[in-house]
Amino acid sequence: MIDFKEIASITLILFSVIDILGSIPVIIDLRQKAGSIDVGRATLVSGGLMIAFLYLGKEILKLFGVDVASFAVAGALILFLIGLEMILGRTIFRHDTTHSRATSIVPIAFPIIAGAGTMTTILSLKSAYQEINIIIGILLNLVFIYLVLRSSGWLERQLGVAGTDVLRKIFGLILIAISIKLVRNNF
Repeated sequence: MIDFKEIASITLILFSVIDILGSIPVIIDLRQKAGSIDVGRATLVSGGLMIAFLYLGKEILKLFGVDVASFAVAGALILFLIGLEMILGRTIFRHDTTHSRATSIVPIAFPIIAGAGTMTTILSLKSAYQEINIIIGILLNLVFIYLVLRSSGWLERQLGVAGTDVLRKIFGLILIAISIKLVRNNF
């Protein structure tokens, strides 16, 4: 049964975990490296991953013999490396400028949008809320994600080169801190 209070709670919880606004510098950085991002594809793939994980998450992890904590640590490692890229200005993940479709999936759809934190949150939400309300909460977040991804070029122009560089360094450090927190919380 649809419950608007549940939907509001789920939407806000996922919004804070996904933190698409905090990912804007990462998205701008990846867009500069790849040339462009397929916004629709990134949104659809991340939504598909979240909904698939809602129904099959624990079973998929069990199939591979992976627990939720190990999954979170693996996602944290990827976030750590992306943060290092942003701070040091070095390329760790090679981004082929002719394959913006691949960049739209890794690392944007996974792990930035539908990463370990989002997946473990969805598993937690499943134990407390009705599935239909979780799906609606995911869909509402996907609309916002699409709008942010679509406006990343405009945001980059507003910030300018210096503003983008400063944000990239700050959010690179924040990504590293988040990754360390994920590792600490899962050991």
